[in-house]
Parts: sequence; structure tokens; C-alpha cells
Amino acid sequence: MTSGGGLLKLKAVDADDLQVIAGTLQDAIVPVLDIAYDAAERRFIFAANRFRWENTLDGGTPDQERIHCGVTFDNVVNVQRRGIDRVKPGTFLNLLTITPHEGVTGQGPVIELTFSGEAAIRLETAGLLCHLEDFGEPWPAQRQPQHAND
Repeated sequence: MTSGGGLLKLKAVDADDLQVIAGTLQDAIVPVLDIAYDAAERRFIFAANRFRWENTLDGGTPDQERIHCGVTFDNVVNVQRRGIDRVKPGTFLNLLTITPHEGVTGQGPVIELTFSGEAAIRLETAGLLCHLEDFGEPWPAQRQPQHAND
């Protein structure tokens, strides 16, 4: 992992690693047109703009910023979507969390991406391998995302 105001580059190979990526992506804005599945490569990818939560960890006054990032899941054998209309350009999803679940015996975990508005994407995998990488320059966020329990 690289941070300290720089660009993040994370890799997940187990549930604990994925929990870090899920926390990093909480409240990320994902354009529906920037979600894709390449069945031949067994790769699911999306681009997002994420709130830089790592800037709020030092206890001082946080720099409220967002940054673009790319996320890939490899070893994906099937993708199911719920509540996502892929034909409406300009639609954005708010990513709430990413959760791994036990897969069928002999297969990798099932990964669920949960979005606001009851939208979700379910990834059936042959093994967990996820990468997140920031790109571009951060920009000021208008405000830090808030939750009912904050």
C-alpha cells in the first residue's frame, strides 16, 4: 500500500485484504457506463471517484478530497446485476460496501458489491484477486460523506 497523500495501490487476496479495499471504496461514486465484465479474460472492472478516507485517519483536520481509481476483480466466472439499468447514460451508483461470501465447495468466494437504492453486483469467482489503483490528481470534496450512525 502506498499513501501519505500519494496515490493508493492496493491488492486483496483474502477477506481481510478485501475489507481494507471495501473501506477505501465506501461512498465511491461509480458511473454505470464505467462498469465492464470481460468474460474471455474473466475480469470485472470499474472506475470510480472515491472519497479519500485515508486523509481522515490522523486525527487532525482532514483534507476532504476525492480521486479517481480503477478496480479490477480477476478470476470472475459469472456476474449478476440487480437494480442496475445499464442503458441509461449518466446514471451513477453510490457504493456502500463490498462483501465476500463462501462460494460453492471447490470454488472461490462470491463477492457482492452493494450500492444504495438496493442495487447490487454479484461476482462468482474461482479465487479472490482484487486490485485498486488511484489515478489522476485529487480534487477538493464539497463535504465528507455522512452516515446515520456518524
